Amino acid sequence: MEIMVKSGDILGEPADLAVLASPEEVALPAAVAELIEGADFRGKAKQTRLIYPRGAVAPRRLLLLGLGKPDKLSADTLRQAAATAVRQAQELQVARLTFGLNGDLDLAPERIGQALAEGFELGAYRFQRYRSDLSDEQRFVVEGATIVASAEALRAGVAIGQTIARGANFARDLVNTPPNDLPPARLADQALALGQRLGLNVTVLDRARLVEGGFGGVLAVGQGSANEPRFIVMEYGAANQGAPTICLVGKGLTFDSGGLSLKPADAMTTMKSDMSGAAAVLGALQVAAELQLPLHVVGIIPAVENMPGGAAFRPDDVITTLSGKTVEVLNTDAEGRIVLADGLHYAQRYKPDAIIELSTLTGAIVIALGSHAIGMMATNQELADRIARAGEASGERVWQLPLWDEYREMIKSEIADMKNIGGRPAGSITAAAFLANFVGDYPFVHLDIAGTAFAEKPARSYDAPGATGVGVRLLSEVLRSYGTPG
Repeated sequence: MEIMVKSGDILGEPADLAVLASPEEVALPAAVAELIEGADFRGKAKQTRLIYPRGAVAPRRLLLLGLGKPDKLSADTLRQAAATAVRQAQELQVARLTFGLNGDLDLAPERIGQALAEGFELGAYRFQRYRSDLSDEQRFVVEGATIVASAEALRAGVAIGQTIARGANFARDLVNTPPNDLPPARLADQALALGQRLGLNVTVLDRARLVEGGFGGVLAVGQGSANEPRFIVMEYGAANQGAPTICLVGKGLTFDSGGLSLKPADAMTTMKSDMSGAAAVLGALQVAAELQLPLHVVGIIPAVENMPGGAAFRPDDVITTLSGKTVEVLNTDAEGRIVLADGLHYAQRYKPDAIIELSTLTGAIVIALGSHAIGMMATNQELADRIARAGEASGERVWQLPLWDEYREMIKSEIADMKNIGGRPAGSITAAAFLANFVGDYPFVHLDIAGTAFAEKPARSYDAPGATGVGVRLLSEVLRSYGTPG
């Protein structure tokens, strides 16, 4: 989508659709107030009113869009407003819209531009690759938006927002792709293509190299599938003095049947989304490269398909991971932490300033937080605080849970170094405690995105049914924060 910024008066700009977003309790321009005399529009959150001015102002259609109470207005308010605007344009078959804000907002111009651009791009997203029955109306694409504003900093924010949104939509495409079209080898191909396009250094280990390297966790989980595992490493930038090294580790289960501990049928239908952590890492690497951030970012993805079969790993197996630590398997459907064990240990070789891992790891986090927050557990509070701030800024909020030593005691095994589940109590935390065994002394944050990665009934206006691309905006804010005070 082309997004432009220009100075002027939105009511004086000819357009097929103009959108005027207004906070509650802020007076509307006189020309608009006359048009809606007696109508009930007060700028309440998410309130809309479509008007046909019939020549009273320059636009042919005018959409009034409420932003809610000024003291509650945030970047995410604007993100959702922009998404609502672009979806109204799609419904009306308007190729280009204009967008303006009524009154001054207590947000930096760059942040306003970023939020609006993200909302336009995310709101316009549709995944239609496999549809052959689309009507012309369903195929219609909004080509652009013009933000009527004067601040030059807003223009810079738009460029950042579009870059971040493209990364999130890339992740959405990957997660929405059906598993027969995206087994581990093809996910690796996506990483290689991204590397070639953006100049990233990408290494892909196939099964033979995994055997040679001792990647016991990845091999065990993948051995029941005809689609062999891959281990993907992507590097943006280079390690040098003054440039922090950040390792991003993403769970890449391209499909998870549960293995021999087979999932119920209705719990299996969205398991193409079990590689949402991997998709977030790929999207964030794209953003880092396109924004040319002064960092060394390493993306690590263990890509595996977990299937039942004669060669599948079993409950009661003991696995020797890449670290040399052993794991007693009590449930093959707790497989993500086993492959991540190899990925997290591999990250240590980069001596990183931070390891951030994302995974659709536990159903327990869905029960605890629903679809409104990412579960966060950390071994380093400074890193956790940085991510929490980024969550508020990006609209991908996190909620921290404890990671005390008592939880590590719950995953100790009698016959191995640890077991892969600690029982039903504190299931999300014991999963994080398992992972913490493989990061050494490096600052580590685990992000459980199981409740936020896939939306069958979207809760926000910029989401669509299916993948949300969660993690890309959050990671982008985290990466951009390095080198910035506070």
